[in-house]
Amino acid sequence: MTEILYMPDIESNYIREFGAKVVRQGEGHVVLDRTAFYPAGGGQETDTGVLHWSGGIARVHEVLKKEEIMHFTKDPLPSGDVKGVLDWERRFLHMRMHTSQHIVSGVVFDSYKARTVGNQIHADRSRVDFAPIELTEEDAKKIERKCNEILASKAAVKIYEEERAELEKRIDAQRANLDLLPKSVSRLRIVDIGGFDVCPCAGTHVRNTGEIGRIEIIDRERKGKDRFRITYKLNA
Repeated sequence: MTEILYMPDIESNYIREFGAKVVRQGEGHVVLDRTAFYPAGGGQETDTGVLHWSGGIARVHEVLKKEEIMHFTKDPLPSGDVKGVLDWERRFLHMRMHTSQHIVSGVVFDSYKARTVGNQIHADRSRVDFAPIELTEEDAKKIERKCNEILASKAAVKIYEEERAELEKRIDAQRANLDLLPKSVSRLRIVDIGGFDVCPCAGTHVRNTGEIGRIEIIDRERKGKDRFRITYKLNA
């Protein structure tokens, strides 16, 4: 099983380079014994970057996780030692976007009791779907304003593990979508944004909300009965 380097704590999300060994070759991909590349999932897009080895280099254009984490490249790699280097600009944008998505979702739930029912995190813009909710233009402005107050507070972000039974005692399961996780999952990776938002998440995040910038809601769109989509971008 591949060791996932960004999982243990918030500082591990800032790993830009790492050493690894190629343990398996597949159809257009390799499996490593350890990785800092994020595989597409949970609404967050894949990391990209390069793998270096003695005498060669291959670009990683996609990372997916099925039974194992697969790093897709157009060029074959030899077995043995490699050095992975993330496209850091892309990764850091995803980190900023993912943490801000948690904040948007938390603000909407607290204000309207609407749950997050879908999201897609991109480098340039992201979207979040909510239900049940009716959103006016004035509502969108209020959400944007509240989110930016939280960002400006420079709240510390922590990542840690916790037993599900303990987490259920102290958070709203619907707010964190905890009730959507299989009951068989008993130990969870938690992302805690200054106590404002505490929920299970396997994604990558910034260490402080002050690193995000400002949220600008650029679109609100009805996506069905009692369902709205908010699209936003980040400004420095």
